[in-house]
Amino acid sequence: RFLDEYAKHNLTFWAVTAGNEPTAGEIVFYPFQCLGFSPEHQRDFIAQDLGPALANSSHRHVQLIILDDQRVMLPYWAEVVLKDPVAASYISGIGIHWYLDFLAPIDLTLSITHHLFPDYFLLSTEASTGSYFWE
Repeated sequence: RFLDEYAKHNLTFWAVTAGNEPTAGEIVFYPFQCLGFSPEHQRDFIAQDLGPALANSSHRHVQLIILDDQRVMLPYWAEVVLKDPVAASYISGIGIHWYLDFLAPIDLTLSITHHLFPDYFLLSTEASTGSYFWE
């Protein structure tokens, strides 16, 4: 429905994510609203619900991006989600944020993930600056 409502105003999308910062929803008393996913939960949500809903809609051309969170979660997150053939069939890429990059060297995260899953794009989906690294 989200994509339908935007389409009514002639706004189209090339991609959507399965959810912004899914790990934030796992943090007790997080300071703003969020939905939590483990990689297993995101995998199952995509395979059973979001993937089929998108594929059977008028927006089947819209690509689906997983993770949309810190690259420190890679390659583990991608392995859990993309090794499921049903979930993987709906996914085009992996979204990453930059806030914890100091904890996650490229050669241990993005390089390995790209090597394991070369058919999926890696895209920086969020970055901002502020007083603290999470702002």
